[in-house]
Amino acid sequence: MFTRRLFHARELRNFSRTVSTLASNPSIKVFPNPQQPNSYLLSYLDTTPPNPSLAIGTTTAVPPTPNSFQSNPRFISILNDVLAKHAADDPGLKSQARAFASPGGFTFIQARNQRGTGTGAGGASAEGGAGGAGVGGWVHLSDSRNPPDFGRIAWPEDIFGSVEVNGKGEIIGNYQASGTYRIVTNQGILGLSPFLQEKLIARLREEESKS
Repeated sequence: MFTRRLFHARELRNFSRTVSTLASNPSIKVFPNPQQPNSYLLSYLDTTPPNPSLAIGTTTAVPPTPNSFQSNPRFISILNDVLAKHAADDPGLKSQARAFASPGGFTFIQARNQRGTGTGAGGASAEGGAGGAGVGGWVHLSDSRNPPDFGRIAWPEDIFGSVEVNGKGEIIGNYQASGTYRIVTNQGILGLSPFLQEKLIARLREEESKS
């Protein structure tokens, strides 16, 4: 509890100097919420004053927690649209796709089936994760705040969506949103790859220019 209070105080001191950013994701800025006292707007944009309609959401605590955070439906719609358009080009997801179809995948599946799935995030299978063994299946795009161990699948709240992969490790299907992703969890806030974060910020700036 003491550590949490100390971290909160540090965040507020940062805010008093300049525009504050979250320690867990410095790309996310923290602004006073002009529409609600003792509340903050979280945004990828550094425009002052911020545009609430393009904010990630609001929070009554810094850093945000699942109980303090309220997501912005418009932001979620923009995020899903950006991922639908660009997820298949993400270098990290492409790497996962190649690993999924690698010959070593079959050995991994056999070992997992013999030992059980363990207690971590979900195990690999033809429906996601490493281990397609040249057969094809699905790989998941997951949040970087809580990356799963190699060959494991992220928790549902950390999975943005999935893409279909063929036996050669090529992405062949359209991105499908998971419907289970949460922007804030006990593990932290939204964390995208550099490639996808750049695409998202570019889209937000485009939307801002229309305002």
